[in-house]
Amino acid sequence: MFEYQAQDNLLADRVVLVTGAGDGIGKAAALSFARYGATVILLGRTTKKLEAVYDEIEQNGYPQPAIYPMNLEGASPKDYDDLAQRIDEEFGQLDGLLHNAGSLGTLTPISQYNIDTWHQVMQVNVNAAFMMTQALLPLLRKSDDASVIFTSSSVGRKGRAHWGAYAVSKFATEGLMQVLADEEEDISHIRFNSVNPGATRTAMRAKAYPAEDQSKLASPEDILNVYLYLMGPDSKTVNGQAFNAQ
Repeated sequence: MFEYQAQDNLLADRVVLVTGAGDGIGKAAALSFARYGATVILLGRTTKKLEAVYDEIEQNGYPQPAIYPMNLEGASPKDYDDLAQRIDEEFGQLDGLLHNAGSLGTLTPISQYNIDTWHQVMQVNVNAAFMMTQALLPLLRKSDDASVIFTSSSVGRKGRAHWGAYAVSKFATEGLMQVLADEEEDISHIRFNSVNPGATRTAMRAKAYPAEDQSKLASPEDILNVYLYLMGPDSKTVNGQAFNAQ
């Protein structure tokens, strides 16, 4: 596991947006960011799940979060502009963004891959991250210390048979992260990095490996150190890097 010990007030006074915040790693990260002082904006497609995370944050006495329902598969550029406007109106700043939402697609040879599924995976994993980041850049540039974390995968660093659109989308995610890191390095205080969570007990993992013993995998809570490190000020000089949570 990534070794790091966060200070209790690590994310105090920061506003952080988490996509896919309704369950899995997104939920765990949102709860952890709130635990360390951040005001978390919970973005996801299922309002009921977001409300459950909201309630858990409030019950623990963490800073009051916000809910923003959005389906990335169908979101348009205007939807992302509206998101940015709402955050600006409500908070006036954005200090962190975790791109966690993702679509697995199917595990199929490229020769047999369904084209509609290919487009759906690319829309959620690549296009949505691009459009959202582009829309939120002006807000992130207002911050003295902003962090954007992209969720990658081992199959986005070395291709693997049958992983199709998911693997290709994660290669694109790494490329998007690197381009942004290089572009913003000398003009803003935003850093961009990626995290490969590794084998983690999530619904997506179970879908990809239905016969796997999930009890032997790390839980989302087990892998949060790298996310805390990258979201907080201790990683202020780290930019354009690819991390492994395990």
